[in-house]
Amino acid sequence: MSNVDLNLIRTFITLYELRSVTLAAEQLYVTQPSVSYALSRLRELFNDRLFVRSKEGMEPTAAAEQLYRELHGSLTQIETTLEGARSFDPSSSNKRFTLAMTDLGEMALFPRIFRRLQREAPNVELEVLPLEIDKVAEWMSTGRIDAVICSRPLPGRDINRQVILQDRYVCIMNGKTAPDQLSMDEFLARKHLVVSRSLGHGLAEEVLADLGLQRKVSLVLPHFSILPTVLGETDLLAIVPLEIAELFAEMHAEGAALKICPLPFEVPAIDVALYWSERSERSPALTWMRQLIIAALGVEGSGASGSES
Repeated sequence: MSNVDLNLIRTFITLYELRSVTLAAEQLYVTQPSVSYALSRLRELFNDRLFVRSKEGMEPTAAAEQLYRELHGSLTQIETTLEGARSFDPSSSNKRFTLAMTDLGEMALFPRIFRRLQREAPNVELEVLPLEIDKVAEWMSTGRIDAVICSRPLPGRDINRQVILQDRYVCIMNGKTAPDQLSMDEFLARKHLVVSRSLGHGLAEEVLADLGLQRKVSLVLPHFSILPTVLGETDLLAIVPLEIAELFAEMHAEGAALKICPLPFEVPAIDVALYWSERSERSPALTWMRQLIIAALGVEGSGASGSES
C-alpha cells in the first residue's frame, strides 16, 4: 500500500463517478484495456470486486463506496498541493477545468467566458456540468468541480464567492395575450410555467409562500432553454431573471413576440456569483481560471468574500 500509484486512484475515482469503463477511458485519455487492467490491480490491492456490472453500468460495492469517500478528497488535496508547486502557463496548458452552471448561465454568460478562454488558452479543455443546487457544495468540497456560477448562496465556511452580476426577477409571457399591466389578480389567475428548483431559481416561489399565495402551475420544465418557444405558443407565464428575459424577447422579436412585465409583488434582487473552494486558491491554474471568468464578464474588482454559512 505504501507505493500505490496515484493514477490507480484517479482511475478508481473516475470509474466511480462515471460508472463506465468506456467513459472513464475517454476522460482519462487512455485505452479501455488500460482502465480494465487498472481495475484488476485495484481489486487485488483492496481485496474486493469494487464494481459489479449491471444494466445501469458499473455499480460500486459497499467497499468502493467507503473508499470513494476516503480517497476522493485526499487525491484532490494531493493534486492541488503538487499543482501549487508548479507554475501555470495558459498558452501551452492542456489542463481540464470543470464549471457548474445552469442553462441560463450557458446562454447569457458562457459565450463571453469561452471566447476569452479560446484566446488565452487555446489548448485548455472546459467541461460545463448542469447545475444541481443541492449537490454543488459536495461537488466542490470533493473536487468534482472547480467552480460554480449560480444565484443562490452556497453553504460552507471554506467556500468563497465573487459577485459577477446583479439582476432581478420579472414575468415574461406571450405578447399577444399579455395585459397592459400585470396585476396580482391577473398574475394569480394565469397558468404558469415553472423551471425545476434544482437549478437554484426558487426565490420568487419562496416569497409567494411567505405571502400565503399559490400560483397555478401547468408545466414544469427541467431547463430554461425551451422556455421562450413554449411561451410563444401558449398563454403561460414564467418568472425569470431580467437579463435572460431580455435575451428571450430578442430571440423571438420576429416571431411570437414575448412581453416582459414587472412582478406584482416584491422579490429581493439576486446576486449571481462565482463560487470556489478556499482550498483551490493554492492552485495557480484554478486561480488563473477564476480571474479569466471574472475578467471575461467585466466584473469590477476581483476580491473574494466568504460565502454565507
